[in-house]
Amino acid sequence: MSAKFGLFVPQGWRMDLVEIRDPLAQYEAMTAVAREAEKAKFDSIWVYDHFHTVPTPEIETTFECWSITAGLSRDTKSIKIGQMVTCNGYRNPALLAKIASTIDVMSAGRLLCGLGAGWYEHEWRAYGYGFPEVPERMRAFREAVEIVVKMWTEEKPTYQGKFYTINEPINEPKGIQKPHIPLWLGGGGEKVTLKLVAKYAQACNVGGGDPALVSQKLAILKEHCETLGRSYDAITKSTSINVFMLKPGEDAEKATAKVRGAVSLEEYKKNVVVGTADAVTAKIDPLLAAGADYIIGYLPRVAYEPERVQQYADVLKQYA
Repeated sequence: MSAKFGLFVPQGWRMDLVEIRDPLAQYEAMTAVAREAEKAKFDSIWVYDHFHTVPTPEIETTFECWSITAGLSRDTKSIKIGQMVTCNGYRNPALLAKIASTIDVMSAGRLLCGLGAGWYEHEWRAYGYGFPEVPERMRAFREAVEIVVKMWTEEKPTYQGKFYTINEPINEPKGIQKPHIPLWLGGGGEKVTLKLVAKYAQACNVGGGDPALVSQKLAILKEHCETLGRSYDAITKSTSINVFMLKPGEDAEKATAKVRGAVSLEEYKKNVVVGTADAVTAKIDPLLAAGADYIIGYLPRVAYEPERVQQYADVLKQYA
């Protein structure tokens, strides 16, 4: 089965730059991974939209999503660049559409625009956004999706919603890609998000690397597509995985010690593929069988060991 592959770059959110103390060196480490991914022929690189680290907020670097998207668009030459995913609550959607349009030009048409409703309560409240209940966040998300698409496709768009209003904003240039910048929606909400994917998006991200969940969500998406008369096959179906590749004969306990911290290897392996090429293949094959056709990988410690990019890419050649 063929598939396309993307790769997250280390931006600090997952505590993946803490062994580098100088901020400029941290940024350059992120860029180095992006260039390695480009060299290894990945289809895309990805960043998260968060302000505070996980699993707990620490006084550590987390580079802002759209600033580094712009920077990476000039630091690279051919690879696509996306966000998994932009938090709708952090930016007015009309402004987001304008930012994205500009970066699509900066990148010569390589931007992928990811958008989701948002979830990380700590940073919402810390930055003064409040934290609306899920139904309210989802209604705002629905309005935002409609506005973003209007901003990319209409000369004088208007919209009057409960959360957002636009009155003929001029968005020029709208970007380079036609008919517009690809919109990737993240989340598996079956009544709102997946219906929005079917109606407006070019791609989705669902399931968190769980084949059963991917299958379930894509079945719902297909139903929405049939109801709306949209081609299901025209939508890219992505999911995300974490991969810690071992060299042949390498001890998993010792190799993962730094990145695991106090977490046991058994517990760590619940969310991260730990093993050689066979283990990676055993993770990816069921996801493709479940309907995913685009896998976005995160490689722990890649900021310090950029050779991990090519190591992972070598396993993926079989899916070309």
